[in-house]
Amino acid sequence: MLGLVPSGEGEPEWHDRALCAQTDPEAFFPEKGGSTREAKKICSGCEVRSECLTWALANDERFGIWGGLSERERRRLKRQAG
Repeated sequence: MLGLVPSGEGEPEWHDRALCAQTDPEAFFPEKGGSTREAKKICSGCEVRSECLTWALANDERFGIWGGLSERERRRLKRQAG
């Protein structure tokens, strides 16, 4: 997902292998109430899904689909782990 890493930090090493970097980024940032199905389907076949999710959790990413999880799902995961 090009452009999603804050400037100055560089891209994570796994980014080039991410399927989302090869698709429409809008699918990963649906409108409020929009479907996340397309993005999650892409994530399900991605070889760096776990790295992506780990990065999103570590960087408190609050928007979009990362590692196959929505914002709400990531919040729930963090509560369960904490």
